[in-house]
Amino acid sequence: MRILLVEDKNRLREAIAQALKQTGYAVDSADNGNDALWMAQENSYNIILLDIMIPGIDGLEVLQKLRDLNDHTPVILLTAKDTIADRVKGLRKGADDYLIKPFALEELLARIEALCRRSYQKSTPSIKIDHLVINTSAKTVKKNDKLIELTAREYAILEYLVMKEGSVISRTEIEEHIYDELVSPMSNVVDSAICNLRRKISNDDNDDDLIQTRRGQGYILVRQNS
Repeated sequence: MRILLVEDKNRLREAIAQALKQTGYAVDSADNGNDALWMAQENSYNIILLDIMIPGIDGLEVLQKLRDLNDHTPVILLTAKDTIADRVKGLRKGADDYLIKPFALEELLARIEALCRRSYQKSTPSIKIDHLVINTSAKTVKKNDKLIELTAREYAILEYLVMKEGSVISRTEIEEHIYDELVSPMSNVVDSAICNLRRKISNDDNDDDLIQTRRGQGYILVRQNS
């Protein structure tokens, strides 16, 4: 999942970005409203974390402009303004959630997880697909009731495919939503990660892959037992 983090306080922005990356999210950062608006229009994000009091155009104006452009990317407002009137204003501008500073990183991560599930119409953090159980809160995967070890990158790819179950996802889309760094067009990092992921999650009793290749298009996660 790719997140745009908009926060003008350097230490706080860096701390949040580090926590998000350690959890497996790809993160882009901006420290002012003008850059944030441009980045949100140029790139595709799963969630935007948006401070209200930022240089340039403020967070509420960024939010309003995005909604006016018919951009429905989920937005969590981060702010020290804690009156009911402030919260109502932010939510009526189109925010999906509102988090008061100072906040615990654990709470922010929990709100991000809940918003991701809501966006992809997943009601609980535990998602069962055939012989797998993916816990999007604990970031764990069980195969036939046994925990399997995945790298953070492998887990992020699997979770993204699960959230978009039944849709063909191109290599480019996976790169954009999973990887922080630019990936060379000649690189096989995605193909290699998918290959390792297939091996780890395969069901010994079934030769069919949950993750299937659509030649020339990308990858799709397909349940074997509907």
